[in-house]
Amino acid sequence: MSWILASLADALSLALSLDPKLVSIVVLTLKVCVTAACISVLLGATIGACVAVGKFPGRSTLIVLLNAAMGMPPVVAGLVVYLLLSRAGPLGAFGILFTPGAMVIAQVLLITPIVAALSRQIIEDAWREYEEQLTSLGVSRMRAAPTLLWDTRFSLVTVGLAGLGRAMSEVGAVMIVGGNIDGVTRVITTAIALETSKGDLPLALALGVVLLSVVLLLNCGAHLLREWSVRRYG
Repeated sequence: MSWILASLADALSLALSLDPKLVSIVVLTLKVCVTAACISVLLGATIGACVAVGKFPGRSTLIVLLNAAMGMPPVVAGLVVYLLLSRAGPLGAFGILFTPGAMVIAQVLLITPIVAALSRQIIEDAWREYEEQLTSLGVSRMRAAPTLLWDTRFSLVTVGLAGLGRAMSEVGAVMIVGGNIDGVTRVITTAIALETSKGDLPLALALGVVLLSVVLLLNCGAHLLREWSVRRYG
């Protein structure tokens, strides 16, 4: 028990002293995850809005596929991106495998279906509520999409924060396409896995505390934003 307490004390010391190695890992994690989340929100919300208000053959099948893709195993996403970016793959000429860019692509592949599926449900509910009013004003389905996106913006921000939290906790895909290279592609989750296997528990615990803190802040932010929007707009 004493070694656990000692490890916790060392972990807090590392976190409070802003250990350079810890800080570099956290900064890279935030850069990769925030970039992936922003791209996923732009893509996912657009896809979700088009599916929500659209009326086209195969729409039901597409909704099922989006919902199913929410449970895509991270290692499968990582494998797909690895095959695309490897030297023998179609995108191998760009040489971005084992770089932060490859990690962003893998996370976008994972997060976009989640954002798209959740956005589709939110915007479809709003469309049902305002369909009659918008139709009476002569607004077509596709023209209504931007209006509905703006009207549901607070709910969509919450979806985006959920996507960011998913990116922050990802390990399998980024390990495959990033390679967990020290100072280059080592993020919080992959560093925790590596340091634990090496027996460096203080650094692993410090990173774990930071990760839990960030995820908690994201959830608090989503909750507060939702409460504020409800109080202001009803």
